[in-house]
Amino acid sequence: MEMAATEKNNSGVVIEGEYDHQAKLLHEFYEIPSIEKAWVSQSHLCNGLQAMISMSQINIPANKKRNFLLSAHIPEEVDNPANCHWSPFPVEQTGAALVVPSSSGLNVLVVRNGESSSKDVSPPVQLEIWGPGQLRKEIFVPPSVHGPLYTDGWFEGVSWNSDETCIAYIAEEPATPHPIFTSSGCKPVTSGEKEPGSWKGQGDWLEDWGETYSGKRRPALFVVNIKSGTVQVVEGIPDSLSVGQVVWAPHVSTNDSAYLVFVGWSVDAGDSPNPRKLGMKYCYNRPCALYAVRAPLSKWDSSKEMIAAQKLTEKIDSAFLPRFSPDGKLLVFLSASTAVNTGAHCVTNSLHSLHWPSDGTVHPNLEMNDVVSLVMCPREGSFPGLYCTGVLSCPWLSDGCTLVLSSIWGSMQVLLAINAVSGKVSRISPENSNSSWSVLAVHDNIVLAVARPILRN
Repeated sequence: MEMAATEKNNSGVVIEGEYDHQAKLLHEFYEIPSIEKAWVSQSHLCNGLQAMISMSQINIPANKKRNFLLSAHIPEEVDNPANCHWSPFPVEQTGAALVVPSSSGLNVLVVRNGESSSKDVSPPVQLEIWGPGQLRKEIFVPPSVHGPLYTDGWFEGVSWNSDETCIAYIAEEPATPHPIFTSSGCKPVTSGEKEPGSWKGQGDWLEDWGETYSGKRRPALFVVNIKSGTVQVVEGIPDSLSVGQVVWAPHVSTNDSAYLVFVGWSVDAGDSPNPRKLGMKYCYNRPCALYAVRAPLSKWDSSKEMIAAQKLTEKIDSAFLPRFSPDGKLLVFLSASTAVNTGAHCVTNSLHSLHWPSDGTVHPNLEMNDVVSLVMCPREGSFPGLYCTGVLSCPWLSDGCTLVLSSIWGSMQVLLAINAVSGKVSRISPENSNSSWSVLAVHDNIVLAVARPILRN
Protein backbone atom coordinates (compact mmCIF):
# COMPACT_ATOMS: atom_id res chain seq x y z
CA MET A 1 0.00 0.00 0.00
CA GLU A 2 1.62 3.27 -1.15
CA MET A 3 0.62 6.65 0.22
CA ALA A 4 2.21 9.95 -0.69
CA ALA A 5 1.98 11.93 2.52
CA THR A 6 4.03 14.18 4.73
CA GLU A 7 3.72 15.30 8.34
CA LYS A 8 5.39 17.96 10.49
CA ASN A 9 6.78 17.32 13.94
CA ASN A 10 6.68 19.78 16.85
CA SER A 11 9.67 21.67 15.41
CA GLY A 12 7.94 22.15 12.08
CA VAL A 13 10.23 19.73 10.26
CA VAL A 14 8.41 17.66 7.64
CA ILE A 15 8.48 13.90 8.37
CA GLU A 16 8.06 12.03 5.10
CA GLY A 17 6.94 8.42 5.02
CA GLU A 18 5.23 8.47 8.40
CA TYR A 19 1.84 7.76 6.83
CA ASP A 20 3.40 4.96 4.79
CA HIS A 21 4.65 3.34 7.97
CA GLN A 22 1.24 3.65 9.67
CA ALA A 23 -0.55 2.23 6.64
CA LYS A 24 1.84 -0.72 6.52
CA LEU A 25 1.33 -1.34 10.23
CA LEU A 26 -2.46 -1.25 9.80
CA HIS A 27 -2.22 -3.69 6.91
CA GLU A 28 -0.15 -6.10 9.04
CA PHE A 29 -2.75 -5.97 11.82
CA TYR A 30 -5.51 -6.78 9.36
CA GLU A 31 -3.56 -9.80 8.12
CA ILE A 32 -3.99 -11.43 11.55
CA PRO A 33 -7.11 -13.64 11.41
CA SER A 34 -9.72 -13.64 14.16
CA ILE A 35 -11.21 -16.81 15.63
CA GLU A 36 -15.00 -16.55 15.62
CA LYS A 37 -16.49 -19.98 16.50
CA ALA A 38 -15.55 -23.63 16.80
CA TRP A 39 -17.27 -27.01 16.90
CA VAL A 40 -15.90 -30.28 18.24
CA SER A 41 -17.29 -33.78 17.64
CA GLN A 42 -16.10 -37.36 17.88
CA SER A 43 -13.96 -38.31 14.89
CA HIS A 44 -15.54 -41.06 12.78
CA LEU A 45 -12.29 -41.91 10.99
CA CYS A 46 -9.80 -42.41 13.83
CA ASN A 47 -9.49 -42.10 17.61
CA GLY A 48 -9.82 -38.60 18.93
CA LEU A 49 -11.89 -35.53 18.13
CA GLN A 50 -12.55 -33.55 14.99
CA ALA A 51 -12.61 -29.76 15.31
CA MET A 52 -13.89 -27.11 12.91
CA ILE A 53 -12.77 -23.53 13.53
CA SER A 54 -14.50 -20.57 11.91
CA MET A 55 -12.14 -17.66 11.31
CA SER A 56 -12.28 -14.29 9.61
CA GLN A 57 -9.86 -11.82 8.08
CA ILE A 58 -10.37 -8.28 6.84
CA ASN A 59 -10.26 -7.95 3.05
CA ILE A 60 -8.97 -4.39 2.66
CA PRO A 61 -9.32 -3.93 -1.14
CA ALA A 62 -12.96 -5.11 -1.08
CA ASN A 63 -13.74 -3.46 2.26
CA LYS A 64 -15.32 -6.72 3.44
CA LYS A 65 -14.65 -9.56 5.85
CA ARG A 66 -13.39 -12.86 4.46
CA ASN A 67 -14.65 -15.97 6.31
CA PHE A 68 -13.01 -19.39 6.20
CA LEU A 69 -12.96 -22.75 7.99
CA LEU A 70 -9.97 -24.60 9.36
CA SER A 71 -10.17 -28.21 10.53
CA ALA A 72 -8.01 -30.10 13.01
CA HIS A 73 -7.74 -33.57 14.52
CA ILE A 74 -7.33 -33.61 18.30
CA PRO A 75 -5.88 -36.87 19.67
CA GLU A 76 -7.43 -38.55 22.72
CA GLU A 77 -4.57 -37.54 24.99
CA VAL A 78 -4.11 -33.80 24.53
CA ASP A 79 -0.92 -33.13 26.47
CA ASN A 80 0.49 -30.65 23.96
CA PRO A 81 -1.37 -28.48 21.42
CA ALA A 82 1.46 -29.14 18.98
CA ASN A 83 0.27 -32.75 18.77
CA CYS A 84 -2.97 -31.67 17.08
CA HIS A 85 -3.03 -32.27 13.33
CA TRP A 86 -4.16 -29.19 11.42
CA SER A 87 -5.33 -29.08 7.83
CA PRO A 88 -2.65 -27.45 5.65
CA PHE A 89 -4.98 -24.77 4.22
CA PRO A 90 -8.29 -23.22 5.28
CA VAL A 91 -11.41 -23.33 3.07
CA GLU A 92 -13.03 -19.98 2.30
CA GLN A 93 -16.79 -19.80 2.88
CA THR A 94 -17.78 -17.50 0.04
CA GLY A 95 -21.33 -16.21 0.41
CA ALA A 96 -22.07 -18.28 3.52
CA ALA A 97 -24.06 -16.37 6.13
CA LEU A 98 -24.07 -19.23 8.68
CA VAL A 99 -22.35 -22.58 9.12
CA VAL A 100 -23.92 -24.87 11.75
CA PRO A 101 -22.71 -28.48 12.16
CA SER A 102 -25.00 -31.09 13.71
CA SER A 103 -24.16 -32.60 17.10
CA SER A 104 -22.89 -35.84 15.51
CA GLY A 105 -20.55 -33.96 13.21
CA LEU A 106 -21.85 -35.93 10.22
CA ASN A 107 -23.94 -33.08 8.77
CA VAL A 108 -23.38 -29.37 8.27
CA LEU A 109 -25.94 -26.69 7.46
CA VAL A 110 -24.65 -23.87 5.25
CA VAL A 111 -26.97 -20.86 4.90
CA ARG A 112 -26.72 -18.47 1.98
CA ASN A 113 -29.04 -15.51 2.46
CA GLY A 114 -28.43 -14.17 -1.03
CA GLU A 115 -27.75 -10.63 -2.17
CA SER A 116 -29.75 -8.58 -4.62
CA SER A 117 -28.82 -5.36 -6.39
CA SER A 118 -32.48 -4.32 -6.49
CA LYS A 119 -34.56 -3.53 -3.42
CA ASP A 120 -37.70 -4.65 -5.28
CA VAL A 121 -36.41 -8.16 -6.01
CA SER A 122 -35.62 -10.47 -3.08
CA PRO A 123 -33.50 -13.54 -3.82
CA PRO A 124 -34.40 -16.90 -2.25
CA VAL A 125 -32.63 -18.16 0.84
CA GLN A 126 -30.46 -21.18 0.10
CA LEU A 127 -30.15 -23.97 2.70
CA GLU A 128 -27.42 -26.53 1.97
CA ILE A 129 -27.08 -29.78 3.91
CA TRP A 130 -23.58 -31.20 3.52
CA GLY A 131 -22.63 -34.73 4.54
CA PRO A 132 -19.33 -36.63 4.40
CA GLY A 133 -17.82 -35.83 1.01
CA GLN A 134 -21.00 -34.60 -0.68
CA LEU A 135 -23.91 -32.18 -0.81
CA ARG A 136 -26.90 -34.09 0.56
CA LYS A 137 -29.66 -31.57 0.01
CA GLU A 138 -30.14 -28.10 -1.43
CA ILE A 139 -33.31 -26.20 -0.51
CA PHE A 140 -34.33 -22.87 -2.01
CA VAL A 141 -36.78 -20.92 0.17
CA PRO A 142 -38.65 -18.20 -1.76
CA PRO A 143 -39.21 -14.77 -0.17
CA SER A 144 -42.94 -15.53 0.01
CA VAL A 145 -42.10 -18.06 2.78
CA HIS A 146 -39.55 -16.00 4.70
CA GLY A 147 -36.68 -13.57 4.29
CA PRO A 148 -33.01 -13.91 5.28
CA LEU A 149 -32.03 -15.85 8.40
CA TYR A 150 -30.95 -13.84 11.41
CA THR A 151 -27.19 -14.11 11.88
CA ASP A 152 -26.65 -11.42 14.51
CA GLY A 153 -25.80 -13.62 17.49
CA TRP A 154 -28.80 -12.43 19.54
CA PHE A 155 -32.05 -13.19 17.69
CA GLU A 156 -30.01 -15.79 15.80
CA GLY A 157 -31.01 -19.37 16.43
CA VAL A 158 -30.41 -22.59 14.47
CA SER A 159 -31.08 -25.96 16.12
CA TRP A 160 -30.89 -29.53 14.76
CA ASN A 161 -33.32 -32.05 16.24
CA SER A 162 -31.98 -35.22 17.89
CA ASP A 163 -32.21 -37.51 14.84
CA GLU A 164 -30.96 -34.74 12.51
CA THR A 165 -34.00 -34.85 10.22
CA CYS A 166 -35.31 -31.34 10.93
CA ILE A 167 -33.81 -27.93 11.64
CA ALA A 168 -35.50 -25.06 13.48
CA TYR A 169 -34.28 -21.53 12.76
CA ILE A 170 -35.09 -17.82 13.02
CA ALA A 171 -35.70 -15.80 9.86
CA GLU A 172 -37.42 -12.58 8.84
CA GLU A 173 -41.14 -12.97 8.32
CA PRO A 174 -42.24 -12.58 4.67
CA ALA A 175 -42.75 -9.07 3.37
CA THR A 176 -46.28 -7.71 3.18
CA PRO A 177 -47.30 -7.06 -0.46
CA HIS A 178 -47.52 -3.35 -1.20
CA PRO A 179 -50.32 -1.91 -3.34
CA ILE A 180 -49.83 -0.70 -6.89
CA PHE A 181 -51.58 2.53 -7.90
CA THR A 182 -52.64 2.93 -11.52
CA SER A 183 -54.93 5.27 -13.45
CA SER A 184 -57.83 2.92 -12.71
CA GLY A 185 -57.24 2.79 -8.97
CA CYS A 186 -55.37 0.62 -6.46
CA LYS A 187 -54.79 -3.10 -6.63
CA PRO A 188 -52.70 -5.44 -4.44
CA VAL A 189 -49.85 -7.31 -6.13
CA THR A 190 -47.32 -9.84 -4.96
CA SER A 191 -44.73 -9.24 -7.65
CA GLY A 192 -41.87 -6.86 -7.09
CA GLU A 193 -42.13 -5.49 -10.61
CA LYS A 194 -43.97 -2.27 -11.34
CA GLU A 195 -46.41 -2.06 -14.23
CA PRO A 196 -46.03 0.70 -16.86
CA GLY A 197 -47.70 3.91 -15.79
CA SER A 198 -48.01 2.92 -12.15
CA TRP A 199 -46.29 3.55 -8.86
CA LYS A 200 -45.82 1.35 -5.82
CA GLY A 201 -47.05 2.33 -2.38
CA GLN A 202 -45.00 1.94 0.76
CA GLY A 203 -47.68 0.28 2.90
CA ASP A 204 -48.07 0.73 6.64
CA TRP A 205 -45.05 1.88 8.60
CA LEU A 206 -43.54 -0.94 10.66
CA GLU A 207 -41.14 -0.19 13.48
CA ASP A 208 -37.94 -2.25 13.54
CA TRP A 209 -35.65 -2.94 16.49
CA GLY A 210 -33.14 -0.26 15.49
CA GLU A 211 -29.35 -0.42 15.97
CA THR A 212 -28.09 -3.32 13.84
CA TYR A 213 -31.68 -4.33 12.94
CA SER A 214 -32.63 -1.28 10.91
CA GLY A 215 -34.69 -2.34 7.91
CA LYS A 216 -35.17 -5.91 9.14
CA ARG A 217 -38.63 -7.43 9.49
CA ARG A 218 -39.93 -9.25 12.58
CA PRO A 219 -37.99 -12.44 13.43
CA ALA A 220 -40.19 -15.53 13.18
CA LEU A 221 -39.71 -19.26 13.78
CA PHE A 222 -39.53 -21.87 10.99
CA VAL A 223 -38.80 -25.59 10.67
CA VAL A 224 -37.37 -27.32 7.60
CA ASN A 225 -37.75 -31.06 6.98
CA ILE A 226 -34.50 -32.14 5.37
CA LYS A 227 -35.88 -35.19 3.58
CA SER A 228 -38.88 -33.51 1.96
CA GLY A 229 -37.40 -30.01 1.74
CA THR A 230 -40.61 -28.57 3.21
CA VAL A 231 -40.34 -25.33 5.19
CA GLN A 232 -43.15 -24.49 7.64
CA VAL A 233 -43.76 -21.52 9.87
CA VAL A 234 -44.36 -22.44 13.51
CA GLU A 235 -47.95 -21.57 14.42
CA GLY A 236 -49.25 -20.45 17.80
CA ILE A 237 -46.84 -17.52 18.32
CA PRO A 238 -48.56 -14.12 18.71
CA ASP A 239 -47.57 -11.32 16.34
CA SER A 240 -46.56 -9.16 19.29
CA LEU A 241 -43.58 -11.45 19.99
CA SER A 242 -40.19 -11.23 18.31
CA VAL A 243 -38.58 -14.65 18.71
CA GLY A 244 -35.01 -15.90 18.85
CA GLN A 245 -32.51 -18.41 20.32
CA VAL A 246 -34.59 -21.51 19.51
CA VAL A 247 -33.66 -25.01 20.76
CA TRP A 248 -35.38 -28.39 20.38
CA ALA A 249 -36.82 -29.88 23.54
CA PRO A 250 -35.87 -33.51 24.37
CA HIS A 251 -37.84 -36.08 22.40
CA VAL A 252 -40.08 -38.32 24.52
CA SER A 253 -41.03 -41.61 22.84
CA THR A 254 -44.37 -41.79 24.72
CA ASN A 255 -45.43 -38.42 23.35
CA ASP A 256 -45.98 -37.84 19.63
CA SER A 257 -45.51 -34.06 19.96
CA ALA A 258 -42.16 -32.34 19.54
CA TYR A 259 -41.62 -29.02 21.29
CA LEU A 260 -39.44 -26.02 20.55
CA VAL A 261 -38.24 -23.67 23.29
CA PHE A 262 -37.44 -20.09 22.30
CA VAL A 263 -36.97 -16.61 23.75
CA GLY A 264 -39.71 -14.06 23.12
CA TRP A 265 -39.49 -10.27 23.35
CA SER A 266 -42.84 -8.52 23.39
CA VAL A 267 -43.33 -5.06 21.97
CA ASP A 268 -46.20 -4.72 24.45
CA ALA A 269 -43.89 -5.23 27.45
CA GLY A 270 -43.68 -2.48 30.04
CA ASP A 271 -46.06 -0.02 31.67
CA SER A 272 -45.83 2.62 28.95
CA PRO A 273 -49.18 3.38 27.26
CA ASN A 274 -47.27 3.66 23.96
CA PRO A 275 -44.64 0.90 24.07
CA ARG A 276 -41.75 1.18 21.63
CA LYS A 277 -39.06 -1.23 20.57
CA LEU A 278 -36.20 1.28 21.04
CA GLY A 279 -33.33 -1.11 20.42
CA MET A 280 -32.52 -4.70 21.27
CA LYS A 281 -28.99 -6.00 20.79
CA TYR A 282 -27.35 -4.00 23.57
CA CYS A 283 -30.45 -3.61 25.76
CA TYR A 284 -30.38 -6.42 28.30
CA ASN A 285 -32.89 -4.42 30.32
CA ARG A 286 -35.72 -5.31 27.93
CA PRO A 287 -38.07 -7.95 29.42
CA CYS A 288 -38.01 -11.35 27.75
CA ALA A 289 -39.26 -14.84 28.57
CA LEU A 290 -38.96 -18.49 27.57
CA TYR A 291 -41.80 -20.05 25.60
CA ALA A 292 -42.57 -23.58 24.42
CA VAL A 293 -44.51 -24.35 21.26
CA ARG A 294 -45.26 -27.47 19.24
CA ALA A 295 -43.09 -28.04 16.21
CA PRO A 296 -44.93 -28.49 12.88
CA LEU A 297 -44.14 -32.14 12.21
CA SER A 298 -45.99 -34.13 9.57
CA LYS A 299 -48.27 -36.51 11.53
CA TRP A 300 -50.00 -34.44 14.20
CA ASP A 301 -49.83 -31.08 12.43
CA SER A 302 -52.87 -31.68 10.19
CA SER A 303 -54.91 -33.73 12.67
CA LYS A 304 -54.45 -31.90 15.99
CA GLU A 305 -55.70 -28.51 17.02
CA MET A 306 -53.10 -25.78 17.04
CA ILE A 307 -51.99 -24.89 20.58
CA ALA A 308 -50.68 -21.42 21.45
CA ALA A 309 -47.12 -21.00 22.70
CA GLN A 310 -46.87 -21.39 26.48
CA LYS A 311 -44.86 -19.00 28.62
CA LEU A 312 -42.50 -20.96 30.89
CA THR A 313 -41.01 -18.17 33.02
CA GLU A 314 -43.94 -16.27 34.52
CA LYS A 315 -42.11 -15.65 37.82
CA ILE A 316 -39.11 -13.86 36.33
CA ASP A 317 -38.79 -10.74 34.15
CA SER A 318 -35.89 -11.90 32.02
CA ALA A 319 -34.91 -15.29 30.59
CA PHE A 320 -32.66 -15.97 27.61
CA LEU A 321 -30.07 -18.38 26.14
CA PRO A 322 -31.92 -21.64 27.03
CA ARG A 323 -29.88 -24.87 27.03
CA PHE A 324 -31.04 -28.42 27.81
CA SER A 325 -28.83 -30.74 29.85
CA PRO A 326 -27.67 -33.89 27.99
CA ASP A 327 -30.19 -36.08 29.85
CA GLY A 328 -33.02 -33.65 29.05
CA LYS A 329 -34.03 -33.20 32.69
CA LEU A 330 -32.95 -29.57 33.13
CA LEU A 331 -33.53 -26.46 31.04
CA VAL A 332 -30.86 -23.94 32.08
CA PHE A 333 -31.04 -20.25 31.17
CA LEU A 334 -29.59 -16.85 32.00
CA SER A 335 -31.53 -13.92 33.42
CA ALA A 336 -30.91 -10.16 33.51
CA SER A 337 -33.79 -9.33 35.84
CA THR A 338 -31.72 -6.74 37.68
CA ALA A 339 -31.22 -4.85 34.44
CA VAL A 340 -34.97 -5.00 33.74
CA ASN A 341 -35.84 -3.75 37.23
CA THR A 342 -33.24 -0.97 37.38
CA GLY A 343 -33.11 0.11 33.74
CA ALA A 344 -29.33 -0.38 33.53
CA HIS A 345 -28.30 -1.76 30.14
CA CYS A 346 -25.92 -4.42 31.44
CA VAL A 347 -25.49 -5.61 35.02
CA THR A 348 -24.73 -8.87 36.78
CA ASN A 349 -26.74 -11.89 35.59
CA SER A 350 -28.15 -14.92 37.35
CA LEU A 351 -28.46 -18.54 36.20
CA HIS A 352 -31.61 -20.63 36.67
CA SER A 353 -33.00 -24.04 35.76
CA LEU A 354 -36.40 -25.52 35.00
CA HIS A 355 -37.20 -29.18 35.64
CA TRP A 356 -38.37 -30.45 32.28
CA PRO A 357 -41.29 -32.95 32.52
CA SER A 358 -40.22 -36.54 31.86
CA ASP A 359 -43.46 -37.32 30.01
CA GLY A 360 -43.05 -34.37 27.65
CA THR A 361 -46.24 -32.66 28.87
CA VAL A 362 -45.38 -28.98 28.93
CA HIS A 363 -47.18 -26.57 31.26
CA PRO A 364 -46.42 -23.02 32.49
CA ASN A 365 -45.83 -24.02 36.13
CA LEU A 366 -42.56 -25.91 35.80
CA GLU A 367 -40.40 -25.97 38.92
CA MET A 368 -37.67 -23.31 38.76
CA ASN A 369 -34.46 -23.28 40.81
CA ASP A 370 -31.74 -20.66 41.26
CA VAL A 371 -28.38 -22.07 40.14
CA VAL A 372 -26.18 -18.95 40.47
CA SER A 373 -27.77 -16.08 42.35
CA LEU A 374 -26.99 -12.40 41.98
CA VAL A 375 -23.77 -11.14 43.56
CA MET A 376 -24.35 -7.53 44.54
CA CYS A 377 -21.28 -6.81 46.73
CA PRO A 378 -18.47 -9.29 45.94
CA ARG A 379 -15.47 -9.59 48.21
CA GLU A 380 -12.08 -8.72 46.72
CA GLY A 381 -10.64 -11.64 44.79
CA SER A 382 -13.82 -13.71 45.04
CA PHE A 383 -16.40 -14.57 42.38
CA PRO A 384 -17.88 -11.21 41.25
CA GLY A 385 -21.07 -12.64 39.74
CA LEU A 386 -22.04 -13.61 36.21
CA TYR A 387 -21.36 -11.14 33.42
CA CYS A 388 -22.07 -13.36 30.44
CA THR A 389 -23.52 -12.55 27.02
CA GLY A 390 -23.33 -15.95 25.36
CA VAL A 391 -23.58 -19.69 26.03
CA LEU A 392 -22.45 -22.46 23.70
CA SER A 393 -25.11 -24.60 22.05
CA CYS A 394 -23.56 -27.58 23.87
CA PRO A 395 -21.62 -26.30 26.91
CA TRP A 396 -21.66 -29.51 29.00
CA LEU A 397 -18.77 -31.53 30.44
CA SER A 398 -18.87 -35.33 30.59
CA ASP A 399 -20.75 -35.43 33.93
CA GLY A 400 -23.81 -33.99 32.17
CA CYS A 401 -24.48 -31.33 34.80
CA THR A 402 -21.49 -28.97 34.58
CA LEU A 403 -21.48 -26.26 31.93
CA VAL A 404 -18.57 -24.08 30.82
CA LEU A 405 -19.01 -20.44 29.88
CA SER A 406 -17.06 -17.19 29.58
CA SER A 407 -17.68 -14.37 32.05
CA ILE A 408 -16.09 -11.06 32.99
CA TRP A 409 -13.98 -11.19 36.16
CA GLY A 410 -12.35 -7.89 37.07
CA SER A 411 -10.73 -6.42 33.96
CA MET A 412 -10.64 -9.63 31.92
CA GLN A 413 -12.76 -12.50 30.71
CA VAL A 414 -12.32 -15.93 32.32
CA LEU A 415 -13.66 -19.45 31.91
CA LEU A 416 -16.12 -20.72 34.54
CA ALA A 417 -17.40 -24.23 35.23
CA ILE A 418 -20.84 -24.19 36.87
CA ASN A 419 -22.59 -27.22 38.30
CA ALA A 420 -26.27 -26.80 37.35
CA VAL A 421 -27.39 -29.03 40.26
CA SER A 422 -25.29 -27.80 43.18
CA GLY A 423 -24.63 -24.28 41.89
CA LYS A 424 -20.88 -24.57 42.54
CA VAL A 425 -18.85 -22.08 40.48
CA SER A 426 -15.19 -22.81 39.63
CA ARG A 427 -12.74 -20.68 37.70
CA ILE A 428 -10.91 -23.01 35.28
CA SER A 429 -8.79 -20.55 33.27
CA PRO A 430 -5.34 -19.80 34.80
CA GLU A 431 -5.56 -17.19 37.57
CA ASN A 432 -2.10 -15.80 36.78
CA SER A 433 -2.92 -15.41 33.09
CA ASN A 434 -2.60 -12.01 31.43
CA SER A 435 -5.12 -13.01 28.78
CA SER A 436 -8.86 -12.87 28.34
CA TRP A 437 -10.33 -16.31 27.65
CA SER A 438 -13.30 -17.17 25.44
CA VAL A 439 -14.71 -20.69 25.31
CA LEU A 440 -15.26 -21.96 21.75
CA ALA A 441 -16.40 -25.56 22.18
CA VAL A 442 -16.80 -28.29 24.80
CA HIS A 443 -16.78 -32.06 24.23
CA ASP A 444 -16.65 -34.51 27.15
CA ASN A 445 -13.89 -32.98 29.29
CA ILE A 446 -12.08 -31.23 26.43
CA VAL A 447 -12.51 -27.43 26.43
CA LEU A 448 -11.46 -25.55 23.30
CA ALA A 449 -10.82 -21.89 24.07
CA VAL A 450 -8.97 -18.89 22.72
CA ALA A 451 -6.74 -16.68 24.87
CA ARG A 452 -6.28 -13.05 23.84
CA PRO A 453 -3.32 -11.33 25.58
CA ILE A 454 -4.10 -8.06 27.35
CA LEU A 455 -1.69 -5.32 26.34
CA ARG A 456 -0.68 -3.11 29.24
CA ASN A 457 1.27 0.14 29.11
